Amino acid sequence: MINEFQGINRFLSNFYPSPGIIDDMGIRYSTVEHYYQAQKTLDKETRLEIATLEKPGDSKRYGNKIKLRDDWEDVKIEIMKEGLRQKFSIGHLRVKLKLTGNHKLIEGNYWHDNFWGICSCQKCKNIKGKNWLGILLMEIRDNG
Repeated sequence: MINEFQGINRFLSNFYPSPGIIDDMGIRYSTVEHYYQAQKTLDKETRLEIATLEKPGDSKRYGNKIKLRDDWEDVKIEIMKEGLRQKFSIGHLRVKLKLTGNHKLIEGNYWHDNFWGICSCQKCKNIKGKNWLGILLMEIRDNG
């Protein structure tokens, strides 16, 4: 089991550099995090602003402040999957993902994200995380 995306497994993180991710408006992003946060809106100018932010953490903070598109809850998992598909179509990242073999991938965290991962803090100890990021990564690894 890989239960956090740090150290040698940092490449699994959405913050890991993966230039070349392009959205439906033709905007290029440097990480999956930038891409995902930008897709929260249909406004091209806002997406461009997010794309130009230097750090993925900056894009996350920006994305947490914007008005969500009306269909966000219906499309966010598929949007994440598309960003991950593009990231792991990059040769060396694809190989690294394949080398995780049949290990269960868990986006362990301490920031209370029990949708995309599983938080291990005291506050969340009785919450069953959904681990959607890990699930999508395993799906892409196993099925392409």
